[in-house]
Amino acid sequence: MPLLFIISPAKRMDVVEGPPSACSRPEFLESATQLAHGLLALGYDGARQIWRCSEAIAHRSWAQLQTMPDGMLADPALLSPAVTSYVGIQYQHLAPQVMSEPQIDWLRTHLRILSGMYGVLRPLDGVVPYRLEMQARLPMGRSHDLYGFWGERIHDALARDAAGMSIVNVASHEYAKAVTPFARAAKTPILTCEFLSLRKSDGRLVQAATEAKAARGTFVRWCAEQGVEETGELADFSERGYRLDRSRSNEGTLTFVRDEP
Repeated sequence: MPLLFIISPAKRMDVVEGPPSACSRPEFLESATQLAHGLLALGYDGARQIWRCSEAIAHRSWAQLQTMPDGMLADPALLSPAVTSYVGIQYQHLAPQVMSEPQIDWLRTHLRILSGMYGVLRPLDGVVPYRLEMQARLPMGRSHDLYGFWGERIHDALARDAAGMSIVNVASHEYAKAVTPFARAAKTPILTCEFLSLRKSDGRLVQAATEAKAARGTFVRWCAEQGVEETGELADFSERGYRLDRSRSNEGTLTFVRDEP
C-alpha cells in the first residue's frame, strides 16, 4: 500500500527562493489568514503571551505578522516553498535544497507538513514566515486552542489525499495529536515511527528530542532517495546507526533503535 508521510514544522523560518520553487497555495489559506488576524487583534503583548518567547524573537515575529495576511494571498511563485522555509535540525537532515528532481517529486506525492498556522501543507505550497505552534492556546470563536480550531479538518484532508494509502506518522507528539485521535475514530490506517537511543544517565532507551528531530529528517530523506512506496520497505532504514527493533514494533508502530558506539 502506498504511503503518505506527516512531519512537524520548525519554529524558525526563512524566506527562501528556489529551487525548488513554490507552485501551489495552502489548502486552508482562508483559515490561516483568519488565525493571522486573530493574532494581530491581540496586540503585541497578547501575541507575545501566545508565542511564549524572548523579546527579540517576539519583535521579529510581530514585524512578520504585520504583513502576513496580505503576504499569504500573494502569487505562490513569489513565496517560499514550505519544505525549504523551515529551519531546524529535522529540515537540515531532510535537506530538500540538494534533492534531485525525482526526489522532490517523491516529496510532493508522499509528504505533508502539519502546521499550527496553515493546518497542513504540501511541500511546494507557498508560505510566509510565521510563529504559531500547534499547542498554542489561541482562542478563536468557540475554540480555546488550535486543536479545537482545526478539529478533524487536518485529518480529513490527509485521509482524502491518502485515499488507498497508509499514513506514516513521523511527527512529534504535539503535532500528531491533531491527527491521530481522528484517525483512530475513522479507522484511517496510520503507522507511527519511533526513534529510540540510549540515555547515558540511566541506560534507558528514550526518544530524545534533538536526536529524534535529526532521525526524522534523515528518515524522510532516505525514503525519498529510495523512492519508498510500501510499508515493508521502511524496515530497511539503517541511517545514523538505527535498526528496526521488531520486538518493540507492532501493527501500528515501527520502533527503530540506534546502536551506540
